[in-house]
Amino acid sequence: MAKFTDYNLKPEIYKALAEIRFETPTKVQERLMPVVLQGRSVVGMSQTGSGKTHTFLIPIFEKLDVNAGKVQAIITTPSRELAAQINAAAKQIANAFPEDKQPKIGYYVGGTDKARQAAQLQKDNNQPQIVIGTPGRIKDLMQSGALEIHTATQMVVDEADMTLDGGFLPDVDAVAGALPEDLQMMVFSATIPQKLQPFLKKYMDNPVVEEIPSETIISDTITNLLVGTKGKSKDEVVYNLLTMGTPYMALVFANTKIRAKALAKYLRSRGLKVAEIHGDIQPRERKRTMAAVQHLDYQYIVATDLAARGIDIPGIDLIINDGIPTELEFFIHRVGRTGRNGHPGTAITIYNPDEEEYVAEVEKLGIKFEPKNYSNGELKDGIDRRRRQQRSKSTVKLDPTMIGMVKKKKKNVKPAYKRKIKAAIAKDAKFKKRVADRENLRAERKAKKKASDR
Repeated sequence: MAKFTDYNLKPEIYKALAEIRFETPTKVQERLMPVVLQGRSVVGMSQTGSGKTHTFLIPIFEKLDVNAGKVQAIITTPSRELAAQINAAAKQIANAFPEDKQPKIGYYVGGTDKARQAAQLQKDNNQPQIVIGTPGRIKDLMQSGALEIHTATQMVVDEADMTLDGGFLPDVDAVAGALPEDLQMMVFSATIPQKLQPFLKKYMDNPVVEEIPSETIISDTITNLLVGTKGKSKDEVVYNLLTMGTPYMALVFANTKIRAKALAKYLRSRGLKVAEIHGDIQPRERKRTMAAVQHLDYQYIVATDLAARGIDIPGIDLIINDGIPTELEFFIHRVGRTGRNGHPGTAITIYNPDEEEYVAEVEKLGIKFEPKNYSNGELKDGIDRRRRQQRSKSTVKLDPTMIGMVKKKKKNVKPAYKRKIKAAIAKDAKFKKRVADRENLRAERKAKKKASDR
């Protein structure tokens, strides 16, 4: 098993890794870090929570020239929350360097004061060595001449599929197009959609492509439960599930902003202190909320799928899905907020009777649910909703006559009627077997005769 000590990194990086107790690389780190350290471009596909962030941050800091006051690496992300997370991880490594040699990190995202950022950059040509941010803001600062990115030799496109879905790929293209031809490009994502291929071919020459499979589609440290509403409102079921135990931190996912606000309001009316994270929360307020969550001021969070990708909130041990997401891929990202770094977690999905087909679609992804019923303040084993589908079916092919007997109306039939049907089916099957045996015997005889004539 590989260890970080195998990579001969800078002492400051080892100091930073020791502070966060990172000793053994994850699968994606073990496969891709040596390649990235060699200067190769890579495409890495792995599940949420697999350690992609340090897969590119460690090599970036290893190659960084702390004495050169110029942009050397650019990291783009599709959301402010993910950018903030990567920025925090990068600062943690930077702080391990001596004070007079600490790498300078530029953090640029939408919703912040662009004019102030531009002025700060232009003051004494104050360029950062590592740039982290959202594509649009990085592009704007570049085009204004404030941010001089043409000196960068490394670029990371994190959560590439979400970048594509969000419509940010043209901005990423504009940034990448301003960089040198010998650029080392690193693309990380859960999936690589076909529409992303032209971008990859444009900027990557023979990259190392690694798809890191997992034994299960979600971490095997997650207990995945399925709970039906059974005539109760989802509001009530969510409240009951949140209060039946003592979660360290619980994250409830709603499909829409309207639903998230309504659910948060209901939970507050029942006495719970709830944080909200969704698109209607202004950037500054969202930032304050995230800071409060990180400081454990909230035990319960209600969010939309905005929070499912990229936000790493340590200590989440309970996820509740207030229904199945429209985009099934988001189910994986929701559940992936718990059970991280080998810690156990529980994910509970609530469904109404009319949502059976959506549950079935999730199961096709490889998700295995444990059916549960809520009763008297606890979850008890439920009946597998797929039990009817699992019943064995007769493999005997019936003649039209037999089918007619089976489909015959059963109104006012005698008790022996079913036995007659079974007997007729058995007799028909026996007759067909006899005919087949005779045909096989004749074929064997003919084959033997032909062989003897030769």
